[in-house]
Amino acid sequence: MSERADHALVLFSGGQDSTICLADALARYPYVETVGFRYGQRHAVELACRPVIREKLAAMAFPGRLGADHLIDLGPAMAAIGDTALTSEAAIALGADGLPNTFVPGRNLLFLTLAAALAARRDLRRIVGGMCETDYSGYPDCRDDTIKAMQLALNLGMGRHFVLETPLMWLSKAESWRLAEELGGEALLALIVEETHTCYLGERGARHEWGHGCGTCPACVLRASGYRAFREGGPAGA
Repeated sequence: MSERADHALVLFSGGQDSTICLADALARYPYVETVGFRYGQRHAVELACRPVIREKLAAMAFPGRLGADHLIDLGPAMAAIGDTALTSEAAIALGADGLPNTFVPGRNLLFLTLAAALAARRDLRRIVGGMCETDYSGYPDCRDDTIKAMQLALNLGMGRHFVLETPLMWLSKAESWRLAEELGGEALLALIVEETHTCYLGERGARHEWGHGCGTCPACVLRASGYRAFREGGPAGA
């Protein structure tokens, strides 16, 4: 089976970045499927956001383009490896290795491997992820070099011609908000603010100008500062 070059699979968590990536893929490709992962994340509320976002995005301006959704449960496997601050109630801090303890070792590598295995069976060539080196919070599996190495390994190991796409790789958070505006105007911005989830602590109660969240964890701080820079028309790198 050869992959359909214009068919895509988006790694879709229910967060801001993956929602922008999904909108971007729907704007560029005639057929798009999504895959999400349950891995014991403490912000599992993001999984409940996924179907709502998919439904509203599909109704916005991309009729007939959004295909099947897939949800893969990695909870037992990740729990057997060990906890991080993203998969337990541990306080968020820098680890002894200089990385934030919200880093889940191997997470994106595992996600991409499973996404490629799924794409091979679904006849999908484009695999789209929201990894970003500009605002990557110190995560080595979000680096451009990592994604390029994974593309090579997956194609060699599966005998395929996958293209791993990371549309946000070199964008700041402000620039990603601008991309969302370009893709869907105020309607898409409103959808991201109201329905997506980014907060590491899983807080869904408080509603800020940029969306729901605790407002103090690294994910909330980054999202809030990017939104303010976007609305204020600050420099592209803000």
